[in-house]
Amino acid sequence: KETEEVFKVKKSSYSKKIVKQLKKEYKEDLEKSKVRTEVNSPTDVEPPLEKTGQIKDIGQEDGTANSEHGEEEMEVESEKEEEKPKAGGAFSSALSSLNVLRPGEIPDAAFIHAARKKRQMARELGDFTPVDSEPGKGRLVREDENDASDDEDDDEKRRIVFTVKEKSQRQKIAEEIGIEGSDDEALVAGEQDEELSRWEQEQIRKGINIPQACVQPSQPAEVNNLYYQNTYQTLSYGSSYGIPYTYAAYGSSETKSQKTDNTVPFKTPSNEMTPVTIDLVKKQLKDRLDSMKELHKANRQQYEKHQQSREDSTKAIERLEGSSGGIGEQYKFLQEMRGYVQDLLECFSEKVPLINELESAMHQLYKQRASRLVQRRQDDIKDESSEFSSHSNKALMAPNLESFGRDRVIYQEQVKRRTAEREARRARRRQAREQTGKMADHLEGLSSDDEETSTDITNFNMERDRILKESSKVFEDVLESFYSIDCIKSQFEAWRSKYFASYKDAYIGLCLPKLFNPLIRLQLLIWTPLEGKCRDFETMLWFESLLFYGCEEQEQVKDDADISLLPTIVERVVLPKLTVISENIWDPFSTTQTSRMVAIVQKLVDGYPSVVNAENKNTQMLLKALLLRMRRTLDDDVFMPLYPKNILENKNSGPYLFFQRQFWSSVKLLGNFLQWYGILSNKTLQELSIDGLLNRYILMAFQNSEYGEDSIKKAQSVIACFPKQWFTNLKGDKTISQLENFCRYLVHLADTIYRNSIGCSDVEKRNAREQIKQIIKLLASIRALDHAVTVANDHNVKELKILIEGK
Repeated sequence: KETEEVFKVKKSSYSKKIVKQLKKEYKEDLEKSKVRTEVNSPTDVEPPLEKTGQIKDIGQEDGTANSEHGEEEMEVESEKEEEKPKAGGAFSSALSSLNVLRPGEIPDAAFIHAARKKRQMARELGDFTPVDSEPGKGRLVREDENDASDDEDDDEKRRIVFTVKEKSQRQKIAEEIGIEGSDDEALVAGEQDEELSRWEQEQIRKGINIPQACVQPSQPAEVNNLYYQNTYQTLSYGSSYGIPYTYAAYGSSETKSQKTDNTVPFKTPSNEMTPVTIDLVKKQLKDRLDSMKELHKANRQQYEKHQQSREDSTKAIERLEGSSGGIGEQYKFLQEMRGYVQDLLECFSEKVPLINELESAMHQLYKQRASRLVQRRQDDIKDESSEFSSHSNKALMAPNLESFGRDRVIYQEQVKRRTAEREARRARRRQAREQTGKMADHLEGLSSDDEETSTDITNFNMERDRILKESSKVFEDVLESFYSIDCIKSQFEAWRSKYFASYKDAYIGLCLPKLFNPLIRLQLLIWTPLEGKCRDFETMLWFESLLFYGCEEQEQVKDDADISLLPTIVERVVLPKLTVISENIWDPFSTTQTSRMVAIVQKLVDGYPSVVNAENKNTQMLLKALLLRMRRTLDDDVFMPLYPKNILENKNSGPYLFFQRQFWSSVKLLGNFLQWYGILSNKTLQELSIDGLLNRYILMAFQNSEYGEDSIKKAQSVIACFPKQWFTNLKGDKTISQLENFCRYLVHLADTIYRNSIGCSDVEKRNAREQIKQIIKLLASIRALDHAVTVANDHNVKELKILIEGK
């Protein structure tokens, strides 16, 4: 900006008064300058640039100065000649370089052409107008970098400093007479034209990018750099070259006197331009044509490359558009499924706790009923046992307190109430058997005392209805698509049929059992296989809905998880429910419940391979619950009373009936235990049934029983409970080790019958012999051949082979 302000020198134009005052002085100075120019201006000598201290470019723009302005400029020059004699040499050399026209003479075309050539050469050579950087000096000074002098005092001279130029003589005169710069600016505002502006811009660019080689260092002596002020006024285009570019040489004070001799006009170099020939033009055209061909070839290759890239891109777009149609639809479908599954899981997260509470409430209701029946049976056994054994213990008991310290009167009232209820139930069962014709084959103790009072039945039904009503309200605020198994199944079936790869990658087949688990448990809320009216789970809606899931394809995919959907659901839903039922609801003393429980478990074992898997945790938990329940029954509910034989001789007495009832209930329990053959291991069953029940309780009852037909009948009932598979594959003449005590009892029974028949009538002896043969058949049926042979030999039974084969 500072440089621009310096180079855009304001053109000073004075008023008419100043012009008139200066005209006289200008004419006198002009005459003197002409004389000096004619004498001291040889045109064939070019001033050496090395000896000039600075280069001063003085020029006037085409069409920017009028005649009046030219007169003012000459007046300024004459004033400077008086003050500084050396400035006249530069001005005279500039005039003589182009044969300066006489005042008033119009330049011709050759003169104008020569002036233009000079100015063009000056531009090409980097001509510029130096400006002094210090106050009082009128030019730009820049020290040459190649100056040989290394003096530190010249550092500031090597730098380009731009400052405001010193006021000219004409400006001083204008200030003395009171003319302000605003008048000058107003006069100059309309005198600039396009050529002047272009020239000023060129001079500014030159001033900014001054070539270092064009600036010569000043003399080490006293330097007096003067700024030659140029003013530009409006001239016609033809007269714009009236004052040509000149070089003004400035030296020291010693050479000022020789200014007229050293001033030399600028001469155009002879070798400025190369001669133009036809061959040169042809060569340039050919080179240009070759370069254009190469450029065209490169452009053509680039064009072909872009065309090929465009074709490839078009094909890729078409291919991707053709293949992305299904992907877009798949993405949309999967996004919808994602939203649906998220909503479904959020719904289940709120409803599953409610389903768990309802299921627990229903299990608790059934458990309370089963516990109430078991407790009533235990109380009845205690009451009867204490009743029939109290005859011998009266003296040992306190008159008013029973053994636990309770009030005996209150306790006896409770016993009487329970006894009345017990006898009433037995009477009703006996009447029912008489009506059905089963009274002759019935034995006391084989019936299950599971009758309930009307109050218990009413309370049970009310609570169950309440739970069912609550269960119907679980999904009342939910859309059908979020709780209906059919709707949920249809969503995943659509996914499976459309995009099976993503369906398989998402492991939906493994997630569906857990997803359907709450809904199936809600439908199985009142499902109890121990009841006769219980519906088979394979006929329920959820089972029929999921039965053919994943079977719509003609060819089944290998390792398809949907094939095992129903077995997995049975494993994860039905087995845990059966575990709870067997542990809390099932009564092993009930033959009906045991038969139903065995049937449902056997059905699962036969129809669902995952249930048979030994590593299945749910199956293991079910079997463990069954064993725990049987052991608890064996320890808590089995009771075998011991009475003297004289008490048991009266078959109508209470102790005898109580003894017979407990014996047959134990045999019934033995049969219930052995119904689990094929489900539980033989070792476990033998441990429970033979060691825990037969040898511990039933054999004790055999020893207190009457030897004869009654004992044989009881032995036949016990042997009928044993699975025949236990004895089919036995090798040798011995039965299983756990039955050795029972076999010895049968041998002892045969001996006792034989001894009792000695001395009796022939009929009694014949009956005794038939009883011994029956004992031999019983021993042969359990594969105790060694004991059978012993009995036959001891009692001279010759039909041993027939008896063994007729087993």
